[in-house]
Amino acid sequence: MCAVETAPRPTLGFVGLGRMGTPMAGHLAAAGWNLIVADARPEQVRQFLAEHPSAKAGSLREIGSQAGVVITMLPNISIVREVVLGTDGLASAMPAGSLLIDMSSSSPPGTIALSAELGQRGIHMVDAPVSGGVPGAVSASLSIMAGGDAADIDRCEPVLKAMGKTIFRTGKLGTGQAMKALNNLCSATGVLIAAEVVRTGRRFGLDPNLMIDILNASTGQNFTTLRKFKPHILSKAYDSGFGLDLMVKDLLAALELSAAKGLRAPLSECCVEIWKEAQKALGSGQDHTAIDAWLERINQGK
Repeated sequence: MCAVETAPRPTLGFVGLGRMGTPMAGHLAAAGWNLIVADARPEQVRQFLAEHPSAKAGSLREIGSQAGVVITMLPNISIVREVVLGTDGLASAMPAGSLLIDMSSSSPPGTIALSAELGQRGIHMVDAPVSGGVPGAVSASLSIMAGGDAADIDRCEPVLKAMGKTIFRTGKLGTGQAMKALNNLCSATGVLIAAEVVRTGRRFGLDPNLMIDILNASTGQNFTTLRKFKPHILSKAYDSGFGLDLMVKDLLAALELSAAKGLRAPLSECCVEIWKEAQKALGSGQDHTAIDAWLERINQGK
């Protein structure tokens, strides 16, 4: 019997091996993609290479020259722009026809502007932010919101399927980032109201664990009560894996969308101001569930 030869998969670049990016890139390596990776922290790259079949990039330019498709998973649009368009960045060596998939939570207008600059070089782009947090990244069950030309999304869909459970095609480029920011605005509102409700109930004499059970069997349930409250808030671990700084960034992006369309969004405006106040009080580097600690602080002595 003759062996059937299969064409080798093309090389993928992956930039950003953080708490989300590491398991996401790991799924790509496990699925058999030829992976070349980079991160600003050399120790992250060394650890990833020790655990996954992949190659270390000598530079961002090297990734651009070797990978027909490059994924970025970075903290914000400013860092994405620097990685892509900076001196010896990805775009300095990406040939015409190559594809950038930005899976970071970025600014919708900034994403559109970046795509326009890449388009002048013949480089295609898809924005594909994710929802599901670190658990979703680890289990490859992320929801992925992909914006861009249909042909470009068709091209990268097999890559996205290795990292996520559901891929939503949101429309033109930038709509993925818009949807992610708006989703996080809904999520942030849910975190805040659940924390306030449980604190009030506890003061009245209700058991917090029982309250969460009742909310989850009733109309008051939300993603925070279902998935976050007991393990990350009631425990005071505050370790969901999504930072408070990143939450505020996404909330500001969502609010900018409303303002750009001339819409008043009173609840959104109030929610964003509260999260900004908590961020200022708690300092940088906190998990977003630590907003509960801020509520406790402002209620001390009351």
